[in-house]
Parts: sequence; structure tokens; C-alpha cells
Amino acid sequence: MVRLNFVLLLLVLASALVLVRVQYDSRMLYSQLDREVVRARQLETESETLKVALRAQAAAARVEQFARTELGMRAPTPATTRYVREPARRATQAPEVQPAGADVGDEGGQP
Repeated sequence: MVRLNFVLLLLVLASALVLVRVQYDSRMLYSQLDREVVRARQLETESETLKVALRAQAAAARVEQFARTELGMRAPTPATTRYVREPARRATQAPEVQPAGADVGDEGGQP
């Protein structure tokens, strides 16, 4: 009977030590989770700040100012505008098609 009581006492003590260790680990994990949640909030705030800064940099007025000052660009005027026209084709004229493998300077493939 004494041996049984001694074994039971050892089991109760071991159980108590395991319980203390599990509670300690649980508290450590909870505090780590809390720190990570705070860090996630900080990163979200920083992300929003960067998005606002990006929108400010991409604003049309900012881009136009950069183009004028840094790149020396200016708005087009009618005097500087050139229009490119495609040459007119006759309705009966078919476009020229060269056979595959023929050289440009080759006349019908004969020397």
C-alpha cells in the first residue's frame, strides 16, 4: 500500500510539473501572438501610408510637372504636329505579294 501511495504521489507531482510547463508555454505563445498582431497593425498602417504616397506621386499634375521640368517636354501645338498619311491605293490595284523564299532583288527567280 505504501508503494502504491508513493507511485501515486510521484504521478501527481509529475502531472503538476507538466501542467505548469504547459501553462508557461501557453502564456509565452499568447504574448508572442499579441506582439505579432501589433506588428501586423503597424505593417497595415505603413502599407496604407505608402499607397497614399504612391497615389500622390502618380497624380496627373505631378507627372506633368516632372515631364516639363526634368524631361523638357511640352504640350503639342498645331504648328509642331505632323500627320502621317498612308499612300492612297487604287481600288483595282491588288497589293503586291512575293512568293515565299524569293529574294527582293530576284526577278522571277531566274539569274
